[in-house]
Amino acid sequence: MALIETDNLWKVYQMGAEEVQALRGVTLKIDKGEYVAIMGPSGSGKSTLMNLIGCLDTPSKGVYRLNGQEVNSLSDDELAEIRNREIGFVFQTFNLLARSTALHNVELPLIYSTNGAGDRIERAKHALEMVDLGDRMTHKPTELSGGQRQRVAIARALVNNPSILLADEPTGNLDSKTSAEIMELFDDIHKKGNTIIVVTHEPDIAAHTDRVIQILDGKIFRDSRVTSEEKERGKVQ
Repeated sequence: MALIETDNLWKVYQMGAEEVQALRGVTLKIDKGEYVAIMGPSGSGKSTLMNLIGCLDTPSKGVYRLNGQEVNSLSDDELAEIRNREIGFVFQTFNLLARSTALHNVELPLIYSTNGAGDRIERAKHALEMVDLGDRMTHKPTELSGGQRQRVAIARALVNNPSILLADEPTGNLDSKTSAEIMELFDDIHKKGNTIIVVTHEPDIAAHTDRVIQILDGKIFRDSRVTSEEKERGKVQ
């Protein structure tokens, strides 16, 4: 059974009198443990697909199954529960609380769980240690570099042991050296068995993954494996 399965997925937005078809019949499967890049130019539909996979939105037509469960008909509360339990999000803009410490930012997804405060803090500490920020737990975002802030965001995404780590342009606000460090961290996380989906328009970021799904005009026009030559070159075609 695939971890992620979409069947003829459509997403249509009504923009006044105009109808915009953001996704047009996307069918794909992603298995547990895969490392996948979703690529495409601006307006191609890749962000819409990410929002559907991440249960941030629901399709207009078609079926989406996550871990075998159809998510189309779930209520907003049920979707929120799935997001919190199954999906860790990493965003380009970090989305950290400016006045909170790194530890508290990472602890946030656990606040509504049944875990006690002590257990939540231990899990948040462990997640920060996983991304080599054990010595920065009491620092606030303004006291951290861009790369460190993204590491805090990755720790927050991992703290619930999600089925999927979903990263939307995770290196978009970082310089090339820091971007390489963050992608090395994703590589390490994948080696530990995590399923990772990276939405990117950068060929060098996609070269870290094992499979590239390219979207154009709301459809998949290419679904290919990353070759050893592309990995060595550090850029996909």
